[in-house]
Amino acid sequence: MHLIDYPTPININYLWGFGFLAGMCLIIQIISGLILSMHYSTHILLAFSSIEHIMRDVNNGWFLRYFHANGASIFFIIVYIHIGRGLYFKSYRNKTLWYSGILIFGLMMATAFMGYVLVWGQMSFWGATVITNLASAIPFIGDNIAKWLWGGFAIDNATLNRFFSLHFVLPFIIASVSLVHIVILHSIGSTNPLGIESKLDKISFYPYFVLKDLFGFFIILATLFTYFLFFDPNLLGHPDNYIKANSLITPNHIVPEWYFLLFYAILRSVPDKQGGVLFMVLAIIILLFLPSKTQIKLRSPKFDIIFQLFFWYFIFNSLLLGWLGSQLVEQPFIFIGQISTTLYFLYFIFFIPLIFKMELYFLNK
Repeated sequence: MHLIDYPTPININYLWGFGFLAGMCLIIQIISGLILSMHYSTHILLAFSSIEHIMRDVNNGWFLRYFHANGASIFFIIVYIHIGRGLYFKSYRNKTLWYSGILIFGLMMATAFMGYVLVWGQMSFWGATVITNLASAIPFIGDNIAKWLWGGFAIDNATLNRFFSLHFVLPFIIASVSLVHIVILHSIGSTNPLGIESKLDKISFYPYFVLKDLFGFFIILATLFTYFLFFDPNLLGHPDNYIKANSLITPNHIVPEWYFLLFYAILRSVPDKQGGVLFMVLAIIILLFLPSKTQIKLRSPKFDIIFQLFFWYFIFNSLLLGWLGSQLVEQPFIFIGQISTTLYFLYFIFFIPLIFKMELYFLNK
């Protein structure tokens, strides 16, 4: 019934199709990951070799491995656009829907991090070392949490085993929460570019928007997958990950996958370890506090020039943070990162409430 009779605003555009695309990416990742797990070995002496075995010996194994690895990147591209659309059109006014979406995003990040470790290359190993060590910054219980994550006193075979188990299970949890997310969306109704509500200007989801979403699926996903798989499969990866993990040799520059670079830049911008971890976590948690900023439904941002200016400044600043996260920890990148981190939080703490008050003022005039 949700896919057939759901009344959909007649004026929604292709930006509203990115939720469907994210769902398709999740299905692709689950299926490709399930097949890959049949050939993967969860032992530190065999993990890297099993990846090479998949690439070289398994029929079409190279295709499956690149399909899964690049699928994660495409998944994050689509989800970031989906979140950006929600921020622009103020979808966070629907609290329950927004909270469930942020929960999915957090689970995605955890799943992607653990999947990256499974490659057991140099960047995977040392990236995991850096990230899991951050748990030790938690007062009183931090060291115990870090040892629990490792399954010992350092990253070893126990770590790889539990990360594989969690990486296998979490996508099914994401799928369950995604179904809840869809049910909540269909119970309250979709927003639209004009920001108005009308029960008259709606049509059934099938066949109109099913065909529209399928068209977006074939155009966007097919194009991206075709390019990455057949022309540049290692574009978004790191060459050090083709070197087997070695705990005695540290890479010159440790960087996570590109979709974590924004938060990695915020982590590095704070000189104190505990402060860096706190601000990195707050960079995600602060998204949960957006609904409390706009309790009433205001006009569409399509007609609000001030809001648009601040929104695009936020997008540019986020892209800048992502680029800074890939640079060396040296000047001027440290200073620019600190400014960009400050601007990132100012957008949520100061600028959005300011715009809200300005809108209220002009509406009451």
